[in-house]
Amino acid sequence: MRGVLTFTIDPADAKDFDDALSFAAQEDGTWQVGVHIADVSHYVAFDSDIDRDAYERGTSIYYVDHVDPMLPERLCNDLCSLRPGEDKLCMSVVFAVAPDARVLKYKICRTVIRSDARLSYEQAQQLLDSPDGTPLSDALTVINGLARQMRKARFAAGAMELEQEEVRFILDKNGHPVDILFHKPTDANHLIEEWMLLANRTVATHLRDRLMVFRVHDKPDPGKLADLEDFRRHMGKRIQPQVLELLTIRAMAKAVYSTRNIGHYGLAFPYYTHFTSPIRRYPDLMVHRLVERYLLGGKRPVPERRDLEEACRHCSEMEQYAQAEERASVKMFQALWISDHVGEEFDGHICGVTEFGLFVQLDDNHCVGLIHSSQVVPGDYLKFDEKNYRLIAAGSGRTFTLGDPIRVRVVRADVEKRQIDFIPVE
Repeated sequence: MRGVLTFTIDPADAKDFDDALSFAAQEDGTWQVGVHIADVSHYVAFDSDIDRDAYERGTSIYYVDHVDPMLPERLCNDLCSLRPGEDKLCMSVVFAVAPDARVLKYKICRTVIRSDARLSYEQAQQLLDSPDGTPLSDALTVINGLARQMRKARFAAGAMELEQEEVRFILDKNGHPVDILFHKPTDANHLIEEWMLLANRTVATHLRDRLMVFRVHDKPDPGKLADLEDFRRHMGKRIQPQVLELLTIRAMAKAVYSTRNIGHYGLAFPYYTHFTSPIRRYPDLMVHRLVERYLLGGKRPVPERRDLEEACRHCSEMEQYAQAEERASVKMFQALWISDHVGEEFDGHICGVTEFGLFVQLDDNHCVGLIHSSQVVPGDYLKFDEKNYRLIAAGSGRTFTLGDPIRVRVVRADVEKRQIDFIPVE
């Protein structure tokens, strides 16, 4: 497929491009859209040294100031990366799509592509906002229109829309944070998300009756949902959307990998897998190998279910480890940034309520710190109302509820422990 218009859309500082889109108009008024994924399995032989190391890692880890990649840099940033102007091997799902975004047919296949353009999300969004009449601009417009329809249909089917801003740090030449920025997803982000979701869902559905690595997400805990509904009813119109979203996330089960499919509750998909990021996620590489075995004439035996399930369990654990490491990295750099602002005052909102104090997220930079219970209302006894997410000062009757606005002063930042301490400002 080297002669078909093809492009990648990634963060501006990305080096590992593991997915690309291709576009071609058809004579019957439909469109051919290809989702092309780096064919890592071509380069990483099963049970080789590199494969064993990738399995142990399970995933790449994205720290604030560096990446700990799952694969050697020569692979993830060079041989496998879908760089522009270079012939690249891919596992692809090529769709025939109607103007109303219905998938008329699809093909799962191995391809050779040559990307015509490497776009950042900002560049892609600029072309969507201000089309320039080039074939690339026209393709983006059509693909985005289809993605919008797919997104609308997904939410209509019951998918949850829980979208959080991405935090970004501006570092000086010494690696010290000098500013904190936030990126709210745009149409360009949603465009890529919808086509990747479609490819993942298509592969999972196609292989639903085979021994397969599924991405599953169980239903929320009924008790937590009942508590959430009680709180929502109690707060009424006073509850802020971000508070409701935060509590909903806390009530949700964790998505994991498994050979036993139970569907994906959050996405409202009966079948789902991870196929689109084999450079940075080992389960995607496992899925590629299963696709090769089942559909593309591969000869390697399918693993025993117990072995594949053990691999799923390991990869789920490593994913959670990576997420914890990434959150810790963000907290450390937040503490490092705010250490330059001890004594200053900020506006924030209560984002956590515990018997030992209030967690506050600052509005401008999203740094989170603690007001210790002894400092909430000095000298007053505090009652912890766990069900209604609030602290009540017995003497004054003042209440501090999840989501309440509050102004605080920074009194301490411990970078090593990744902790920030606030006191309230009356």
